[in-house]
Amino acid sequence: MATAVVIAVVAALVVVAAALALVVVRRLSASAPEPNEGLVRAVDEMRLKMDELSSDLSEALERAERENRRNRLFGELGGSIDLEELMDRVLDAAMEIPGFDAAMMVVEGHGVAPTVATRGMNPQETAKPPTSGVAGALAGTITVTYRYGRDRELPDSELISGGVFIPLIGRELSPVGTLSLFWRSRDYEPQPEHIEQAESLVESSIPALENARRYGEARKLAETDALTGLYNQRYFHETLRREVLRAQRYERSLALIVFDVDDFKSINDKVGHLAGDRVLAQAADRLREAVRSVDVAARIGGDEFAVILPESGADDADQLYRRVQSSMRGTSLGPAEDRLRLSAGIAELQHGDTAAGLFERADGALYRAKDLGKDRADVSRSASQSS
Repeated sequence: MATAVVIAVVAALVVVAAALALVVVRRLSASAPEPNEGLVRAVDEMRLKMDELSSDLSEALERAERENRRNRLFGELGGSIDLEELMDRVLDAAMEIPGFDAAMMVVEGHGVAPTVATRGMNPQETAKPPTSGVAGALAGTITVTYRYGRDRELPDSELISGGVFIPLIGRELSPVGTLSLFWRSRDYEPQPEHIEQAESLVESSIPALENARRYGEARKLAETDALTGLYNQRYFHETLRREVLRAQRYERSLALIVFDVDDFKSINDKVGHLAGDRVLAQAADRLREAVRSVDVAARIGGDEFAVILPESGADDADQLYRRVQSSMRGTSLGPAEDRLRLSAGIAELQHGDTAAGLFERADGALYRAKDLGKDRADVSRSASQSS
């Protein structure tokens, strides 16, 4: 910020000095008995030079401010271990580089889908982004120009005309991802110094990106049940507490459903423990297929599962149970007459509920469903029912 302040002060002093000079020249011209063409010409030249100087200083000030913003964003790169937040910071810094209208960053995952973040791209471009035309990881920075056929839907001014693709190479030359910067003007070509700035940004961000990626992978392992791939018990209870507080604060609805595989001990006795584990994995798959993207499905015990349903009531949870129950009927345990059965307890958040109270009511409803004959769901309508 100090550079920008110095430039602003210098610009102000120069403009004031030029203005004073113009005033002096104009007074001398006015006091002359006859118009002096040389003096008039000198005044005009001084005015032009002052305008040019003012324009140059304004551009220098803008460049200094942009550089300060970019340097500030550079300095913030190591301040987060959240991958998505870090990618947002890198894109913010990239968009401060002159000449680029859009950007996309891709960070590869180990055994999972890559993480993608964009700036300045419409939904169609995000869904089907421009590519470098090179299969696999990039060996170095690539600049690409695009040409479109007559059947294009957008005018030329809105189409991406070209892009710079910069690989993110980690330790031991392992590919981390790609930073892509795009422009829309057909006559534009990125300046070498601007590409160098982008490459410098990528180089500076790689250590932080690798740390964030490792942290995210470790956190996912810590939150995931190894057998089913659902969230584990610890994550479930942390999330339930958070969702209950949020729903109470903003007066939103929240439902909880707790599942239990009926007669699981006898299933283990019939098919063995390894096959029993496969049954649990199948049940988790059916549950995963039935829940919404906003729901939180978890394995909270040996054969017990739970789903947190934000912005939902008991009726929504009951519909979820019926979808899962219907799906389970196609899951065979071996003999033709055997099929997987589930009982469930449902509770809807009430005023003053705690996470523990909500869970106890759902768990109590589950035991009632068991007592009523299993393969069914019971709903806890009030806190008094849990006693």
